Amino acid sequence: MEASMERFDNAPETALAWHRQGLGAALATVVETWGSAPRRVGAQLVIGGDGRIEGSVSGGCVEGAVIVEALEALEEGQARLLEFGVSDEDAFAVGLACGGTIRVLVEPVGQVLSEVMLAELVAARASRQALAYVVDTARGTRALVRDAYPERMRMDRSGFDEDGRTFVAVHNPPLRLIVVGAVHIAQALVPMARIAGYDPVVIDPREAFASDARFPGETILHDWPDEAVAKLGLDARTALVLLTHDPKLDDPALEAALAADVFYIGALGSTRTHAKRVARMQEAGFTEAQIGRIHGPVGLDIGAAGPAEIAVAILAQMTAVLRGRA
Repeated sequence: MEASMERFDNAPETALAWHRQGLGAALATVVETWGSAPRRVGAQLVIGGDGRIEGSVSGGCVEGAVIVEALEALEEGQARLLEFGVSDEDAFAVGLACGGTIRVLVEPVGQVLSEVMLAELVAARASRQALAYVVDTARGTRALVRDAYPERMRMDRSGFDEDGRTFVAVHNPPLRLIVVGAVHIAQALVPMARIAGYDPVVIDPREAFASDARFPGETILHDWPDEAVAKLGLDARTALVLLTHDPKLDDPALEAALAADVFYIGALGSTRTHAKRVARMQEAGFTEAQIGRIHGPVGLDIGAAGPAEIAVAILAQMTAVLRGRA
C-alpha cells in the first residue's frame, strides 16, 4: 500500500529511536522531483550511524549514494542538499517507463534536526495532530507549524514554496474510515479504502454481520456506534460512512460526526430515507449547515449497480471531498 506508506511512514519515529539508542541517525527527505521520479516529494529514508537503513527515497536507484552522503553528514554535523538524475535504465529497473531527477535533503538528528523538535513531531503524529515541518534551506532554520498551509495539508502535498528555498513537509495523521454497518457494501468498501491509504474500522453490534470471516484481518468493534466513535475519536482526517439503514444504529454515530470535524459523512438510503434523516437531525437541534455536510444518498452518481460499484462511488466521493473537488 504505497500511498498509505508515503502518507504516514515511520521514518521520524525510527530516526528518533536510533538517535536515542546512541546509534546516530540522519533523515533523508525527497524535497523536489522532475520527470518520472520513483518516490513522491516527502518520502523519507532513515540512515543509522552504522549504515542501517529504513524507508526509501528512490525505490533503490540512489539509496547507496544517499547512505554515503548521510554518513559523511553525520560526521560533519551538517545538512546536505543532494541532487540525483535517475537514468532511464535505472528507472526501468524499478518499474518506471523513463527517468527523472530528485533532490534529497539529508539532516543529521541531534545536530541539524534537534532531538527536541523531532520528539515533538513524533508526539504530534502519535496523537493525530496535523502539522508541517518547515525548513529554510538558505538560512538553515527549522520549525514545526500548526494551522498553516491549508491547501498543502488538504492535498497531502509537501514541497517548496514559491520562494524556492522554503521546504514544507506535510505530516498529516493517517486517513481513517469508520464504517457503521457490516453489510455487503462494507465488505467491498473496506478493502478498497485500505488500498487507497485509509485505516478502516467496522462498527456493528451484530456479531453475525461484523465477523472475522466477513472482514478478515480488519478492526471490528461490536459496541453501539455512539460508544465506538467516542472510543475512536473523530477528527479532520476521518471519514464516516453509515450503511445500516437503521436509525437506531446510524443516528447516534451521525450526531457525533455532525458535532465533530470529520471531513466526510456519507449515509446510505434513498432520497426519501435521507429526507427523514434530515428531519430527525433537525429535531435533534442541528443546523442547516451541519446537516448539509451529510452526503445522502451516499456516493457519486455513477449509475452504480451492486455492492462493489456502490463502494467505488462512495470512495470516489470521499476522495473528491478530501481533495476539495466536491
